[in-house]
Amino acid sequence: MTRPFIFCHMLTSLDGKITGDFFKSEKAKSASLQFYNIAFGKDPYYKNQGWLSGRVTSDDNFTFYKEPALSANCQPVPAGDFISQVGAEMYYISLDPSGKLGWEKNTISYRETVATVIEVLTERVSEQYKAFLRELDIPYIIAGKETIDPQVTIDKLQMYFQLDSIMLGGGGVINWSFIQAGVCDELSLVLAPVADGNPDTPSLFNAIGGQADGKKFADFKLIESKVLADDALWLRYQVE
Repeated sequence: MTRPFIFCHMLTSLDGKITGDFFKSEKAKSASLQFYNIAFGKDPYYKNQGWLSGRVTSDDNFTFYKEPALSANCQPVPAGDFISQVGAEMYYISLDPSGKLGWEKNTISYRETVATVIEVLTERVSEQYKAFLRELDIPYIIAGKETIDPQVTIDKLQMYFQLDSIMLGGGGVINWSFIQAGVCDELSLVLAPVADGNPDTPSLFNAIGGQADGKKFADFKLIESKVLADDALWLRYQVE
């Protein structure tokens, strides 16, 4: 079975930042809309069936650092994965290795796109948190003991949900971990013609802890470059 096509699609400033004050710029807002249309618009270039982000990105955009409503008296849950919501039109896949996200429903909205949530957990997540997800009918998969394994994640998403194309949507640690694991095929980068120079905001790729082990760099081959409206630039690279 051929694994899904995995592409990393990100909007950055000229200095490689993926969050920050530069988003307040009118040119960045224009680039953001063009970024959305490439993967989610009415006639998108990519035909992805879901996009995958890390815990911080999910908290920043969807759960807003709410505490999950855990029950102290929950019953033990069955071991292994919890599969539901098969056949949804679009999925939002959140990597949440410790089980921290305070979801209130099993869907999210991003502009005009509505997506069904899938959680990717590790074996260290509590019974209470898994029971919390089941109560909301949020499917989850277990993809590692202490840390999330990108290859196991992709294999299970394909096996259970028949996903053939998945977008990586940040943050920098998740993007880099999938690049390093060899399970990212293409980088799609929309450059907003803005910079803020803040050294403390996250970049397109970040390695932390054990994820910095092994090869220290990644090579890319340019596929296409395209000038977009309002001086934005769209770059597509093959991951070598």
